[in-house]
Amino acid sequence: MTIKFLPLLLPLLMLGACAQRQPVTVPLPPLPPPPSPAQLTLVVAPQDEIAPLLAYHQSLRRMTQGELLKELSSLSQQPKTAKVQLQSAMVLSLTRGTGDLARAQAQFDLVATAPEPEAQGLHQLAQMLSAQCADTRRLLDDSERLRAQLKDNQRKNEQLNETLEALKEIERGLPARASK
Repeated sequence: MTIKFLPLLLPLLMLGACAQRQPVTVPLPPLPPPPSPAQLTLVVAPQDEIAPLLAYHQSLRRMTQGELLKELSSLSQQPKTAKVQLQSAMVLSLTRGTGDLARAQAQFDLVATAPEPEAQGLHQLAQMLSAQCADTRRLLDDSERLRAQLKDNQRKNEQLNETLEALKEIERGLPARASK
C-alpha cells in the first residue's frame, strides 16, 4: 500500500525542495570616516631613469656609423656621470670597431657596480646590457670560428674535387678492357 502513494509523494517532496528561502543578511561594519585634508600626504613617484635611456638606445640603433662616432665624441666631452658612461657604452656596443664591444661591456660593468647614489637606479639596466654584450661577443666569436671552419671545409672540398678529376683523367687514359 505504501508503494501506491510513492508516485504522489515524490512530486510533493520535490516541490518542497524548490520552495524559496529567505536570504540571510549580515550587517556590514560602518565605513571609517574620510581623512581630513591635513592627514592627506602627497606621494610622488620617483622619476623613471630607465625609460629615457631605453628611448636613447632606440634612437642610437637608427644611426649610421658616422653618426654614432659623432655621438661618442659628444659624450666624451661631458662630465663622467653614471648616465653618461651608460650612454657611451651604448654607443660603443653599436659601433662594432675593434675592441669596442669589450670596452662597452667594461663600462656597463663599472656602472653596474658603482656605489654612487646616482648610479643605484641604473644598476639593473647596466647589468642587463653587460650580459647582452657578453652574449654578443660570444656569438661573434662563434661566428668567426664557424667562418674559419667553412673556409677550411671549402678548401678541403676543392682538394677532393681536384683529386677526383685527376683520378678520372687517369681512368680515361687506361686502355679499354676487352669483354670476354
